[in-house]
Amino acid sequence: MKHLLAFTFLVVYTAFSYSQTFELGPFIGGANYIGDVGKSNYIYPNTLVGGVMAKWNRSPRHAFRASLLYAEIAADDAKSSETRRQQRGYSFTNTIAEASLGIEYNFWSYDLHEGTPQSTPYLYTGITFFRADHVYLRDGRAGNLENEGTNWEFAIPMVLGYKETITEHIIGGLEIGARYTFSDNLDGSWPSELLGRRDPPIEFGNRNTSDWYVFTGISLTFTFGRKPCYSRF
Repeated sequence: MKHLLAFTFLVVYTAFSYSQTFELGPFIGGANYIGDVGKSNYIYPNTLVGGVMAKWNRSPRHAFRASLLYAEIAADDAKSSETRRQQRGYSFTNTIAEASLGIEYNFWSYDLHEGTPQSTPYLYTGITFFRADHVYLRDGRAGNLENEGTNWEFAIPMVLGYKETITEHIIGGLEIGARYTFSDNLDGSWPSELLGRRDPPIEFGNRNTSDWYVFTGISLTFTFGRKPCYSRF
């Protein structure tokens, strides 16, 4: 019996010693929106974002990555530094549920099987599909912004981060990620996306730019899986 327990312990220990091909864990932080309402800061986390991310470390220089994140975004003209927005007085809240898939590129070699502490800055991009509410300006320009209808749209994530091993099987990360969306109605400024037609009396803002949102936060992932035979891809 002792020999069986010792053998079982050895097998489990060996498996976990080499189980660092995949990563899975939570992401939590702050969110902010960039558009035609409220502050115009690029990085101004004022609401919460949370979710989960998974990675497949395909080589020491890149990993395939997927994530599911949920956040609330909010903006208020009263908090803007622009007098015109302060006088206008619009405000809104919206929720974003996104699924993202792409490639994470490591600046430095990042091999979790080296047996030594690993760290590197990284870039991530790919494709994001998200769900949010449409926002609609009720009662003309003097009215209030209200949530109405569902906005399904794509976005392009542009993420800069830094990660390092905390223990043999736990990795911590910090990142700032902007999402360029293919929607201009997260804030109600372009209601034609909801109505299917132009409605100039309730349109506002800059039509030359789409809305953005930014997630700033930390991740804590746990490694598992067999030691890979890395290829060039």
